Amino acid sequence: MYKSEPNSALQKALLVLEAIVQDVRPLGVVDMAEELNVSRQTAHRVIRQLEQLGLLHKDPSRERYIPGTRLRTLAIKTISSVQSTRGTHTILKKLVDEINETCNIGMLDGNEIIYIDRVECEWPLRVQLKPGSHVPVHCTAIGKLMLAHLGSDQRQKTLRTMDMQKFTKNTITDPQLLEAQLDQIVAQGYSINNQEDAIGLIAIAVPIYDPNGAIVAGLGVHAPEPRYSIAKAISDLPRFQASAERIGVAMCANSPS
Repeated sequence: MYKSEPNSALQKALLVLEAIVQDVRPLGVVDMAEELNVSRQTAHRVIRQLEQLGLLHKDPSRERYIPGTRLRTLAIKTISSVQSTRGTHTILKKLVDEINETCNIGMLDGNEIIYIDRVECEWPLRVQLKPGSHVPVHCTAIGKLMLAHLGSDQRQKTLRTMDMQKFTKNTITDPQLLEAQLDQIVAQGYSINNQEDAIGLIAIAVPIYDPNGAIVAGLGVHAPEPRYSIAKAISDLPRFQASAERIGVAMCANSPS
């Protein structure tokens, strides 16, 4: 991939971070050395420095590395900045104007979902949250959507470690039941929250893809059930999916090349 060893320490660090976030599996020192055409000693030194800075996290059981908390936070803050969401916000607002219900864009942040953009509807009865707000994964539409599309190992790890608090009688707190629903979400292409985090509130979410077909975020719509039923939400799926496609294009257009 790289014909010669990168010269500067900063270049080496950047190449390591790029390899970590682009690979579908956690990478070890040997993998990284081969990937970047550097010595094992160089790879180990750079990885160790990035780990100390919180940009990488090591799985002690496998001696492999994944993006650290600091790197994830930096990535999410970059994406959710005004400059990055300018194009997506216009699309989101147009969708809210069409259906007159609140819409938001969310991404995984550890074991939670963070809203990176959000437009409230004009109804007085609505849940008022701001971009940057965190919500649970296991009982929200975007949360279950993103969890469903994780790799098998990461999904299992998340199911084992997250707090599956019961908010309503509809909240799924059994990991096996939740996993069965996650498989269904993958098969049908969308996720439903049927009053699982709050009584009377429903939501639907569809994936937002990057140009390579990877799911990078979710587009969610939620509303009081008496005003906007699950059946109505499902009938509006083509509208949501079309908006999600445009948002995916806008997010990538705003990303640095």
